[in-house]
Amino acid sequence: MLTPYLPYPPSSGGQVRSYNLIKHLSKHHDIYLVSLIKNDEEKRYQKDLLEFCKEIYICKRSESPWTISNILKSVLGKYPFVVVRNFSADAEQAVSNALDRRTYDLIHAETFYIMPHIPETKTPVFLVEQTIEYKVYQHYVSQLPFLIRPFFYFDIVKLKYWEQTFWKKADLVGAVSKDDGKKMHDLLPDLKTTVIPNAAGEDLIKVYNRYQRAAKPIYLYQGNFSWLQNIEAAKILIDKIFPLIKARVPTATCIIAGQRAREKLGNIISPGVEIVDIPASNVEPVMQVYKRASIFLAPIEGPGGTRLKILGAMAAGLPVISSPTGVSGLDVKHNKNVIIAATPEEFAVAATELLKNNKKYTAIRRNARKLIENKYSWNTISKKLEKIYEKLIS
Repeated sequence: MLTPYLPYPPSSGGQVRSYNLIKHLSKHHDIYLVSLIKNDEEKRYQKDLLEFCKEIYICKRSESPWTISNILKSVLGKYPFVVVRNFSADAEQAVSNALDRRTYDLIHAETFYIMPHIPETKTPVFLVEQTIEYKVYQHYVSQLPFLIRPFFYFDIVKLKYWEQTFWKKADLVGAVSKDDGKKMHDLLPDLKTTVIPNAAGEDLIKVYNRYQRAAKPIYLYQGNFSWLQNIEAAKILIDKIFPLIKARVPTATCIIAGQRAREKLGNIISPGVEIVDIPASNVEPVMQVYKRASIFLAPIEGPGGTRLKILGAMAAGLPVISSPTGVSGLDVKHNKNVIIAATPEEFAVAATELLKNNKKYTAIRRNARKLIENKYSWNTISKKLEKIYEKLIS
């Protein structure tokens, strides 16, 4: 298995996904892991994965994406920036050496931009796309000032080309939702695809208390603020939604929590807003903010993927109020296991009215938890993945 990050600690969405898949798959399979790291500090987490992996190859990529070398390679070379910044010559050599040493049943690659490390091989390649990357960047660039956008468009063209090129190189491509799978087929009708959804982190599943009820008007948004979608969602919440909630409920608090939260949002000062930094190495603060909050607000506008943060909130027993984009690809129903809001006004009304309606609050959180247990647990997802492996190998 190849990942563009070390899957421990399980603090970002991709790490949660890979760690839990490895943990469950290792019960019946031998896993040889190749992972990229940005600095030597991360090597200390290797021991936490040894229990589940036969061998682990940890390879360095540039610590900062914005090096002169990376910028020049992305401007002058064939690959887009996201591929350049995630490339490691050490990883390329490690994969090549590993394939020379022994025969593997298949190669599982997480994200298309890890694919340049894989040489020509007869070993079946299963590529899983956690999101359709070019659409994420396309959305981000569309929010920039008009005069700046042309500087990014060429990289998006390259990104779209290479993303689809690596899809075609794989023997099978996995999407994390039916929506993403359909978008892939719209671009490449003959592409062989399957769907492997995300699931809820097991730490948050333990947070659930079936007797808990709404207590205080404390609202939460949690994510890794290295990602553009999370910064955008947090700013929408702080600037457009929470002031409307605060006007209706003066005692309301909004917690914005996650990795690099203060770095990316720390200059924002707004009454009732609490910005909480969560270190990558410690998942306990994540569980604490979920225990404090009453409702999870997710005004996500960036496209693609399925949102582990929303699945996590549902698992932990926090009713979720989300934008349509935020729950896109999830098998949820409005007013049954989530509430869907399309405007800041709809968010504010739903967020305040739900706290007054204990019957609805309790029903949504219990229905959401039931959905997680039946469809979005890592045990369920890993069993589905095993069947895909068997079919691909045969």
